[in-house]
Amino acid sequence: MKTIHLLLLFIFLPVVKIVAQDKLGGNYNYETECYGAELDGSITVKAWGNGRNRFDAVEQAKKNAVRDVVFKGIQNGKSVCDRSPILLEPNAQERYQQYFFNFFADNGEYKNFVSLKDERIFDKIKRDKKSARESVTHGLVVRVLRYDIKKKLKADGILK
Repeated sequence: MKTIHLLLLFIFLPVVKIVAQDKLGGNYNYETECYGAELDGSITVKAWGNGRNRFDAVEQAKKNAVRDVVFKGIQNGKSVCDRSPILLEPNAQERYQQYFFNFFADNGEYKNFVSLKDERIFDKIKRDKKSARESVTHGLVVRVLRYDIKKKLKADGILK
């Protein structure tokens, strides 16, 4: 009888652990990582977004990709990406807060600087997904037009 209980424990314990990890995955903060750089000044990254549904999470991932390129730089992944942020000024996000609130608003200008061109059809169907009780996290591959963002910020007087 004891052997049967131990056998059942070893069979069902991994299943419980996998389910628990899947539910915790939606609460973890994933870092944007470099997949490659193009000769036109754009970079391909894998970014993660969190939202209450798939659409919100994908839009948040696009915003996170642009925000990381502008303010943080891309530290993870391949070394071909320009690792430094576009804005090197400390506290630039707070200093130009109203500008960036409008820039990153829903349907804001950030959308002009991201493209899903590098995402394969299979990736569109089955994006990386982690979930928690009330939210989902999706990872997607996007191309960020780094050079175009730089031109825009110079034209708007944010980048000198």
